[in-house]
Amino acid sequence: MNGDAVPSRPAEAGAAAVQRILDVLSGPAVLLTPLRSPDGEIEDYRIDAAAPDSVDIAGRRGAELIGRRVLETYPTVSGGALWQGYAHTLATGEVYEGEPFTYQESGAGFPRESVYSVRATRLDGRLLVSWIRHDTSDREARRLADMQRLGNLGWAGWNLTDATATWSDQVYTIFGRAPALGPLGLEELPRYALPEDRGRLGAAVRRLLGGGQRAVDQPFRITAGEGVRHLRLVVEARPDADGTPVEVHGFFQDVTALRDAELALRESERAVLVQRGKVQAEHALAARLQDTLLPVPEQSVELAGLCVDVAYVAADSGVNVGGDWYSAIELPDRSALFVVGDVAGHGLAAVGTMAQLRFTAKGMVITGSAPTTVLRRLNHLLLHPGPEPPATATMVMARYGPEDRRLTWARAGHLPPLLIREDRATFLPQPEGALLGAVFDSVYGQASVDLRPGDDLLLYTDGLVEEPDEEIAQGLDRLAETARQLLRDGLGETLARTLAARRVGNRDDICVLHIHVPDE
Repeated sequence: MNGDAVPSRPAEAGAAAVQRILDVLSGPAVLLTPLRSPDGEIEDYRIDAAAPDSVDIAGRRGAELIGRRVLETYPTVSGGALWQGYAHTLATGEVYEGEPFTYQESGAGFPRESVYSVRATRLDGRLLVSWIRHDTSDREARRLADMQRLGNLGWAGWNLTDATATWSDQVYTIFGRAPALGPLGLEELPRYALPEDRGRLGAAVRRLLGGGQRAVDQPFRITAGEGVRHLRLVVEARPDADGTPVEVHGFFQDVTALRDAELALRESERAVLVQRGKVQAEHALAARLQDTLLPVPEQSVELAGLCVDVAYVAADSGVNVGGDWYSAIELPDRSALFVVGDVAGHGLAAVGTMAQLRFTAKGMVITGSAPTTVLRRLNHLLLHPGPEPPATATMVMARYGPEDRRLTWARAGHLPPLLIREDRATFLPQPEGALLGAVFDSVYGQASVDLRPGDDLLLYTDGLVEEPDEEIAQGLDRLAETARQLLRDGLGETLARTLAARRVGNRDDICVLHIHVPDE
């Protein structure tokens, strides 16, 4: 049979019978049919049946694998030990059980590796192949550990019914505490704070445990190791049916480096003020802080199977450092978080508020909060600014699940995402949500959309569409038509940067986040 031959009806019936067996089995397994050249050499294998738990390195599962060829998905296995083992099993009937091997696949500009052990058995001229992927749980644990280490944060939980507590390893590192001593209870925390901070931290804990406040975002300082550390406690309580808190979970973050950076930046500000004046100093400081907090990648990256590209362009006039920002990260459960926000104003105040919103949003989502809960918390945060003047901001936040390609999103006074699908550009219907920092009782709804292969989604700030003396609807229509035309012209890989670059003489900052669903 050559590579293009159509399987006979008995062969189809055999595959169907195997599929019925695989459907009730646990674990990954596939039925491979050899595709031979006219001279009988095996050119490839076709997947004719697959167990529901079968998942390849790209995340395709079960029925999505049927009909695919091995070399289309794993081109580098040809000629290797696995390929030779398959051929030997077909020729002799001996069961193939290979040693664990590492397979590397490149995607979105960086390699991904997985370790497999494979077993193959001959079945009526075909191969029944099963495998074990060794690295999934280890990789998840490494990702979570790396995320905590890089963000200098660690998760914590307290069960109030049985008085137990759990800390991640990073929390012990933050506190300089030996893991053998165990975690601290919530009521014990104020004793470890500096005397000046004990009262505020103790009051926050009492409000949380007393049911008067569902969430706490409280800075405090401790003495550990080499000196004073600036920490941040972000937690929320889960009540029972009577409203009594029964569980508290959240995270600690060591923000000492950020505080030191702020002090260094303030010192730098004073030096620049002497030389160039207040406006120039504020611009330089805010720009440095923004570059530190909001790096823009030079090429697209892959998150949860999506290709993601970002563009940021500062305003052409004035103190051209504003509060436009974005966040695009992969979460511990392999879903992805996408956020685009716009803080009113420019300069250090806007950049400071941007940093506060960005880190708080990421931290809450990482610890399990829903987008609507995050927006409510951020709204309260801006309405209780402390010594700083109050600020307002808009935001759109979306969470994407790669298993079902569902994008769930919420907004706070932000412009709607633009979806381009099959050469049609449409703005997603907007759920309820007022801008942050405006009204105490704001209600935030959410909506969802199932993305498809080939879809393109744009999240953006108003600098991309607004023009003086023009209705916002005109700018949105212009964006939809321009984006559709650029994709039609084959400029999808640079869509975000091309859209931003076309806004010559822009009066406001521009931030564009482009999400592309690759074709299967």
